[in-house]
Amino acid sequence: MRTIHFKADRRGLIVLLLGGLLVRLVIATSLFPGFDEAYYYLYSRHLSWSYFDHPPLVALSTGVGWWLTGIISPLTIRLGAVFLYLGTLGLFYWTGKRLFSPAVGQMAVAIATLIPLFTLGFGVLTSPDNSLIFFWTATLALAVWEFAPQSPQHADYRPSWRLALFGLTVGLACLSKYHGFVLGLSLVGFCLTSRPYRRVFTSPWLALALLLFGLTLFPLLYWNAQHDWISFQFQLSMRFDGGEPSRFSLLQLVGYWLIHIAYLFPAFGFPLWYVTTQQCWWQWQRWWRFPGRTQQPGEALGQAAGPSTYALLLWLSLPITLGFTLLGGFQQILPAWPAPGFWGLTLLLAERAALAQQTRPRLVRRWLWGSGWVLLPLLLLALLHITTGTFQKPGQYSLVGLMPPSQDASIELINVQQLRQRIAQSPAIMAALEQSAFVFTNEYYLGGYLAMAIHPLQALPITCFSQDPRGFAFWFDQSEWLGQNALYATLKRFDQQPTIANDYRSQFERLDYLGEVALLRGGVEVEWMHFYRASRFKQPYTYPY
Repeated sequence: MRTIHFKADRRGLIVLLLGGLLVRLVIATSLFPGFDEAYYYLYSRHLSWSYFDHPPLVALSTGVGWWLTGIISPLTIRLGAVFLYLGTLGLFYWTGKRLFSPAVGQMAVAIATLIPLFTLGFGVLTSPDNSLIFFWTATLALAVWEFAPQSPQHADYRPSWRLALFGLTVGLACLSKYHGFVLGLSLVGFCLTSRPYRRVFTSPWLALALLLFGLTLFPLLYWNAQHDWISFQFQLSMRFDGGEPSRFSLLQLVGYWLIHIAYLFPAFGFPLWYVTTQQCWWQWQRWWRFPGRTQQPGEALGQAAGPSTYALLLWLSLPITLGFTLLGGFQQILPAWPAPGFWGLTLLLAERAALAQQTRPRLVRRWLWGSGWVLLPLLLLALLHITTGTFQKPGQYSLVGLMPPSQDASIELINVQQLRQRIAQSPAIMAALEQSAFVFTNEYYLGGYLAMAIHPLQALPITCFSQDPRGFAFWFDQSEWLGQNALYATLKRFDQQPTIANDYRSQFERLDYLGEVALLRGGVEVEWMHFYRASRFKQPYTYPY
């Protein structure tokens, strides 16, 4: 293929990678764990073939940091995410370089480093998305190596041994998150709609790929077969159960579309959708061979990639992006769900930006640097508010008192290190811990926070007695605790609902209030954890599954 010929600064690439790594390490160290992050810490405590709500690789990426250091902290549970993303960016650069040029690869890394959804969602917060995007990018790189021709003529395509590796990379993407199955289907769709690549389906390498795919999926399939395929049930139906079927709402769809633009940052989100829509239109014209087909931007300069290159990027990105965007018209969706699709489409934006840099370098430079200088202060202010209460009223470190803690959702992120200190300073709670066989709470995400706080003090099982127990329903044999004492912990707002504690009285002979632990931010009490001694466990809690 013809490439974009202008110099890519290798030193600039290294600065991008190391600068981004430094920023992510600072955020990973300072930001309190999120609900899911604390819950995934428990995955790393209960290693298994798979889990109720996700495949198993998130347990490894979350656990590697604290396994190596022996320290349980926000940074150590995120170390796997931080450094895995560094490898992901390296693969992303190689993919852009192979598809277009080193300059496009570097531009793709620059954009991916600046987009908050990618930097935070893939590169800081521990989640299944960390390993998913790594193996998604590895699959994209492998697809580029196998399918994207180095010349416009690709009629002589012959399937190679690289096909077999798709079974491994797509399988590992599936072991990261169920999105990986969409990636596999997208590859099939690309090959079916591209005549030269239909030879894949008659190649013996495909049989080897399917064998490797099945072997790679063994942990996921084995665990689900033992548990009535509960994880597939949860992902495909249970999590969407909400009574009456949701009706499509165009207004809701537009709302979620704008939310995703915000997470991408508007300076990147709107151009990303623009170049994607434009490329789809060009592909449509090529498909139907319109006589007045519009040229691609690089064609006038002799620098456009072959049509199969763009088709490959669209096939590996659009299905998951459009699928979840349209789903937003029916129900709530999370920003991370369509993110792998946006990731692949970023290469289209990078190519267009690299072309623009040839003719309008100052504009592109202002676009990138201007976005960075807006995003960095915004991230810093958000981080300072979450950790010190910058906008809290009242607060010792408040710069602008805008909201009281009772109206601030950020206080729900619990400072587990402070919680650990407060528990250690309470003789009553420490005594109850020493006399307990286990600790339980009423919300699955609180179990993760309590585990991160308590495990360095006392090595006790942490469980959740709830009708939404997630993995807790599978991790313990409650009969082993019969006749023993426990410690019950919950947040103050839950304790103000007496029905919750009353539900547990049938499980124990007595439930005695021990006291509360106050959590401070900016010198002000913002959250309270209540503790109870639960005496003599009488009967196991009944889970819904």
